[in-house]
Amino acid sequence: MSAAELLPAVLVAIPAAILACQAGASLVRRLGQPPVIGEIVVGILLGPSLLGWVWPEAQHWLFPESVLPFTSLLGQIGLLGFMFLVGLELDLGALRGVSRTAVAVSQFGMLVPLGLGALLAFPLYGHLAPDGVGFGPFTLFLAVSMSITAFPVLARILVDRGLYGTPLGALAMACAAVDDVAAWCLLALVVALSTSGSPFDAVTAAGLTLAFGALMVLVVRPLLARWAQVRSDRASDGMLMVLLFSGLSLCALMTDLIGVHTLFGAFLFGVATPRGHRRIEASAARLRAVVVPLLLPLFFVHTGLSTEIGALAADPVQWLWLAALLAVAVLGKWGGAAGAARLSGQSWRQSMSIGSLMNCRGLTELVVLSTGLELGVIGTELFTLLVLVALITTAVTAPAVGYFQRTKIPPPLPTPEPAHSTPAATATPSA
Repeated sequence: MSAAELLPAVLVAIPAAILACQAGASLVRRLGQPPVIGEIVVGILLGPSLLGWVWPEAQHWLFPESVLPFTSLLGQIGLLGFMFLVGLELDLGALRGVSRTAVAVSQFGMLVPLGLGALLAFPLYGHLAPDGVGFGPFTLFLAVSMSITAFPVLARILVDRGLYGTPLGALAMACAAVDDVAAWCLLALVVALSTSGSPFDAVTAAGLTLAFGALMVLVVRPLLARWAQVRSDRASDGMLMVLLFSGLSLCALMTDLIGVHTLFGAFLFGVATPRGHRRIEASAARLRAVVVPLLLPLFFVHTGLSTEIGALAADPVQWLWLAALLAVAVLGKWGGAAGAARLSGQSWRQSMSIGSLMNCRGLTELVVLSTGLELGVIGTELFTLLVLVALITTAVTAPAVGYFQRTKIPPPLPTPEPAHSTPAATATPSA
């Protein structure tokens, strides 16, 4: 079928995904939840879990197999833009002054869920691991998926609750930033192990990734900062957008050639992009205005098309696995972070609040899970279970923080204008 023949179907699928996700985001925002909750739920409802089960003809008409490669490609471009924005908001300079409490919370918030996830991999491997997947990559991936914290969603919750500028907010943001860096490095290792033909190839890919990351931070970042200082006032807004998008695309290509996922390149370019320059921030805000409401919904829908909750209902054992995964996720992340905060001298109320914030997974977890599914490290059944874990742990974060802070949960604030110098920039509406 030619592109001209496919165009009408694509023009149906794209607005259907965008409008449905926006409706879901608006609904849950009224309930005091991050918009990503509604977008995840809508993606699931449009897939085989509901629409494909109740009215399969409608699902096939909205999202026929012939258009999925095109919408998936647009969704992947949206993910590259999102990872660039995540890297842009991750200020490495702020990590130099983190307190002992932040270091302890971030370390325990990673190590405890990593260890529990690795232990859970032993019984899971024989039941839910795809054929041909080695125990090592499967175990490491499951451990990493248990240790994820959604940095952008956490920031949005802090903004909505009026906690962003408080000591609690600063501590949570520092811990989440450290965890973000560690989680992406571990996921890069998983990708290298999964795609390499030998241990030597995996070590080579990991070494090249570290070298590329060092090049971006130590060389490219200062060069970009100098260019922005000299040229940003003269460069047109259109040229800045072209440079940013071209840069994240080329860096994504580079990490793909190295042997790790394209997302790491976009993330590294975001980390390397200088901050504090008005026109660069404005260009990033315009990129966010396209990526978040227009392209990411296509990713949510494709996630939903790969999620089959109906298969769980047919096998009660799957619900036991879900309970085990949820227990490990909460005990490891929430319990590990809260315990470390308490041992560091924080009150129980503050410790439990920090633990609940670190337990938030959001879109970051979906990106990780989609990477694992794409690589074949996990199958559809485990993917579905982990998507539900991400949905549940993210949904309980805002109410838990409100409860432990002993305040009535207020209605969410209107989405502020995105700008890196304000908390709203970190808290992207759909992240």
